[in-house]
Amino acid sequence: MSKTVKEFMMRDYKSLFEGVEDALLVSVRGVEANDNNRMRLGLQEKGIRITVVRNNLAKRAFADSSLEGLNDLLDGPTALAYGGETVVDAARELVKWAKEVQQLELKGAILDGELFEGAAGVQRLSDFPTRDEAQAQVVTLVLSPARNLVGGILGPGSSLASIVKSIEEKLEKGETISKAG
Repeated sequence: MSKTVKEFMMRDYKSLFEGVEDALLVSVRGVEANDNNRMRLGLQEKGIRITVVRNNLAKRAFADSSLEGLNDLLDGPTALAYGGETVVDAARELVKWAKEVQQLELKGAILDGELFEGAAGVQRLSDFPTRDEAQAQVVTLVLSPARNLVGGILGPGSSLASIVKSIEEKLEKGETISKAG
């Protein structure tokens, strides 16, 4: 391959992956064309793209970017999976596809600079909560003590209110109130 073509491909990689901070690496070697097309279309519906890359050119294109941590995993036939809501969503989808398409190899992923190696790493990443799920968990944690506090305050207060209401009803009927001992 000529130097001009390599430079063109590197520029293409840089523009294509500009703004991509988190991604996964997979190998689609041995995946039948029909399975590959079905998988790519299914992933595309979720906003996830798969791009086959040339390892050495990708290493140079990833230099000084958040994807540089993937360089050690760029070995053999490699494709970069990116997009979707978050890389966690992409990992979940690819884990599902790996169960269906046996030849799909999950090589690893990167999230916020942390490298997840191999299929086990991608599986671990897919178990992470998505950004929306994490925000919901934080809101629940923040509101939980307040909810418990309000319940604690209202519990005795409602008991006291029912006692006062009972006394009031007895006094209105003209009954005497005896001292509880």
